[in-house]
Amino acid sequence: MSSTTIQPKSNVTPVADFLPLYGTDYVEFYVGNAKQAAHFYKTAFGFQSLAYSGPETGNKDFASYVIRQNKLTFVLTTPIRSDNAVAEHIRVHGDGVKFLALKVEDAADAWKQTTQRGGKSFKEPETLTDPDGEVVMSGIHTYGDTVHLFIERKNYNGIFLPGYVKWETQYNPTETGLQYVDHCVGNVGWNQMNPWVKFYEDVMGFKNILSFDDNDISTEYSALMSKVMSNGNGYVKFPINEPAEGKKKSQVEEYLEFYNGEGVQHVALATNNIIETVTALKNRGVEFLKIPASYYADVLSRVGHIDEDLEPLQELGILIDRDDEGYLLQIFSKPLQDRPTVFFEIIQRKGAKSFGKGNFKALFESLEREQALRGNL
Repeated sequence: MSSTTIQPKSNVTPVADFLPLYGTDYVEFYVGNAKQAAHFYKTAFGFQSLAYSGPETGNKDFASYVIRQNKLTFVLTTPIRSDNAVAEHIRVHGDGVKFLALKVEDAADAWKQTTQRGGKSFKEPETLTDPDGEVVMSGIHTYGDTVHLFIERKNYNGIFLPGYVKWETQYNPTETGLQYVDHCVGNVGWNQMNPWVKFYEDVMGFKNILSFDDNDISTEYSALMSKVMSNGNGYVKFPINEPAEGKKKSQVEEYLEFYNGEGVQHVALATNNIIETVTALKNRGVEFLKIPASYYADVLSRVGHIDEDLEPLQELGILIDRDDEGYLLQIFSKPLQDRPTVFFEIIQRKGAKSFGKGNFKALFESLEREQALRGNL
């Protein structure tokens, strides 16, 4: 099977979206040391201090630091005691994404709709209040230990959520141009991609808008399969990867081994100027995968005219791909922790709606070079 874009039939009446989503509210990471992680993301990625919850606010088990850049919000949470779910998550997985929080108009209805369709409840609708108003939160489980939270904040004017206080610091580095979450990619186990595709279709009303098999995503040594799931308005996209048979261990297999299960592989962060953003990130110490010079020898003959000069793209290692809607520019970081698990993609879309199929071979060869250095290929 080749990659296919799935288009709705024009003679079919659109079905009302039972789960309207309005984008990513925040991404929450469970990490070994949230205070240090917050400093790293501020220094390296240009986030700003926003909010805090911990012992000083009545939270005795863990501390959370909230950082923001434009429409991009990260929560970094660490356990203060060793006998709780946060500590256990880190023991099993290392640093990783726990919550993908989604913006909704009605969190109670989102929970009702998804659990009635087979979703496993993580949190029944709960109303959190403080003098700034109220937030309704609910949630369901998805692959591995990852959770989707539904966040309704239309009646809230506070800094982040009830239970958090404003976090002000003298150290606030300038931003790097990151704008919002473009998509989040999940890695699942052998033969688990299609069951999770069905979950997103049945439970959350998503559509499979793009599929790739091992003919599309393979190198001499390894392969994987992937399907891109999107909600109705396209604000939330979750590609799902599973391993495929190859001569050696694929990057998905490496992730599953070191993460000890399924989870979020990478978060794609959008920018309006990828050259400026990646230059700033590199200057602050963020490391990216290296792309061979041979990739750029014929890239323009493949993708056609682009607005940018090729030289700075090559110097930075930025990949280019085109679809029927336009083109995109993308680059992938190395893992952000010592375990070869979670990493980031930086992406600028110039009309393109796809995910860089033409770059897969170069990208995965770069990933394999890193795997070989770690002794995991």
